[in-house]
Amino acid sequence: MGTFNKTGAAVFILLFFISGFNQLTADEYERERNRMVRTQISSRGISDRATLDAMRNVPRHLYVPDVQRRYAYQDRPLPIGYGQTISQPFIVAFMTEIIEPGPDSKILEIGAGSGYQAAVLAEIVDQVYTIEIIRPLGEQARQKLNAQYDNVYVKIADGYHGWEEHAPFDAIVVTAAAEYIPPPLVEQLREGGKMIIPVGSPFQMQQLMLVEKGEDGRISTRSLMPVRFVPFERAN
Repeated sequence: MGTFNKTGAAVFILLFFISGFNQLTADEYERERNRMVRTQISSRGISDRATLDAMRNVPRHLYVPDVQRRYAYQDRPLPIGYGQTISQPFIVAFMTEIIEPGPDSKILEIGAGSGYQAAVLAEIVDQVYTIEIIRPLGEQARQKLNAQYDNVYVKIADGYHGWEEHAPFDAIVVTAAAEYIPPPLVEQLREGGKMIIPVGSPFQMQQLMLVEKGEDGRISTRSLMPVRFVPFERAN
């Protein structure tokens, strides 16, 4: 699981203090985070201890723009720029729990966004590989994640193709809606692995799908719930 890079952590803390004086204190943010986990996540059925601990530990307010920080622990997605959003806390927790991450897991995330989902995963697993196609978001996510963790690797690229040189992955988390499940991602999932991905039109309600690869390589899919995610962007 992730460990703090001491030099990077100092930079991360500095960014927090210069981000603006009209913010809550660290203790107040922690209380808001604990309330979020209690009222939005555990009360709705999320019970995996590692997932709940990660949601309590990761400061979500540092992964949203300054103007959104007052809303960071509310039960809703928030805009992070470039037409993208950070998912609502319950969805982040649900997608984390469903892939059953363990301390030795190697996870691929498609759609780093602000870096929040990757940070939650980094609290639990050994290695997180995350891809973001929008360069400014990817660079911001890399800066924040590298300041906090030494087990997260960020790539700015088209996530459709995955990250083949580091495959196979124990699990894959896709945080943008695809019209179909990308075959390269299925190929990069190890036998016995799981992928969680929203599938459907970007302009309508989508279905959050669980894709499982059996030990014999066979693929099964299961619809979990209706969701609404931003579109899965591709390189031109």
